[in-house]
Amino acid sequence: MAQIDLEQIKLSFSELKTNPDGLIPVIVQDDENDDVLMLAYMNEEAYNVTLQTKRMTYFSRSRNALWIKGETSGHFQDVKSLRIDCDSDTILARVIQTGAACHTGNRTCFYREIEC
Repeated sequence: MAQIDLEQIKLSFSELKTNPDGLIPVIVQDDENDDVLMLAYMNEEAYNVTLQTKRMTYFSRSRNALWIKGETSGHFQDVKSLRIDCDSDTILARVIQTGAACHTGNRTCFYREIEC
């Protein structure tokens, strides 16, 4: 069986599977230590701006507007790589995180543990 190089795939937003609101979830991971930093969403414009600028840009559902991570806080996320899952319905963004990823000031949004 021939080996397929899947390391770099150019995908237009129309090739991704979005939710009914036209959004795709993005799991954000620190490229330096593998910490999962946050979950956010992208629409087509946020996806394209991210690809062009190499800086994570999301769609804020609460503000109904584009959101460049770090624009007000200075806690930018520079893209190291973007990966798509096998179903093309979730993006994994590996980033170089400057400062805290969470709006609470914590490094990651996943700082609270559920007792089990």
